[in-house]
Amino acid sequence: MFESLGRRTILSLASHPGIGRMVRRYGPAFGATRFVAGETVAEAMRAVAAANGDGILGTLDHLGESVADRAAADAAADSYVAILDAIAASGVKSNASLKLTMMGLDIDRGLAVANLRRVLDAARRYDNFVRIDMESSAYTGVTLDIYREMRAAGYDNVGVVIQSYLYRSEADLASLDALAPNVRIVKGAYREPPAVAYPLKADTDASYRRLVARQVGRGFHTAVATHDPALIAYATGLGADPEAIEFQMLYGIRAGMQRELARAGHRVRVYIPFGTEWYPYLMRRLAERPANLGFVLRNLVAP
Repeated sequence: MFESLGRRTILSLASHPGIGRMVRRYGPAFGATRFVAGETVAEAMRAVAAANGDGILGTLDHLGESVADRAAADAAADSYVAILDAIAASGVKSNASLKLTMMGLDIDRGLAVANLRRVLDAARRYDNFVRIDMESSAYTGVTLDIYREMRAAGYDNVGVVIQSYLYRSEADLASLDALAPNVRIVKGAYREPPAVAYPLKADTDASYRRLVARQVGRGFHTAVATHDPALIAYATGLGADPEAIEFQMLYGIRAGMQRELARAGHRVRVYIPFGTEWYPYLMRRLAERPANLGFVLRNLVAP
């Protein structure tokens, strides 16, 4: 009960403009540098190279959501083309993850699709891959529709995300079977009402196991995105083709476990966010795991 209340409180602060301005001003003191690789592409490349040195792949996320105008949406797409250019030029092993609201979805669906196509075209030139991140439940349907549209248009270098805390997710995953989809399965980090999402962790975890088992059982590429040792053990016990499953974790969280999995021969990928718009992302990380909040508070009181 207390944990659920704390999560709701933290997530509500993520959209508070005044607190957001204060936290952005004092980002390092709030521990942002633990969870965010920096503000520039160059800093992100260094973080990927360090992960690669430990046998871990990367996926880069240029932080930002729900841009306000077409120019900002076009600039976001430009930034992802530049990211893919930088990955190819540097030789690091990484793909990219993006949000459709950053591509302009809240302005115009056609704009978001056009910008996404531009990013996918850039990725295809380099034989690279782009993951469409899932946002709040208000965007689930349209995100899956756009994913299907991209696959129908011949883009095989694109994947999507399914959130286990949503009641609809098992049906959503089943609806993608004909595409043999490359899916990242996550628990979900947005503030959702009990009418659409499981309020209890145990139910979210049970849903997570069902989704992973379904995806792996069909031989589809599965990104198991979790820091939960029990769920990781469950996934490793499913007997999946090693090339068809990978474990994904967040930058700055359980780095030791990431290295242990990689040393054991598992395919591991770290989600590396960077950019100036890191505040909402940081707040979702704090809401997910109380230990993260403790880390931030220790930073605030440290000399």
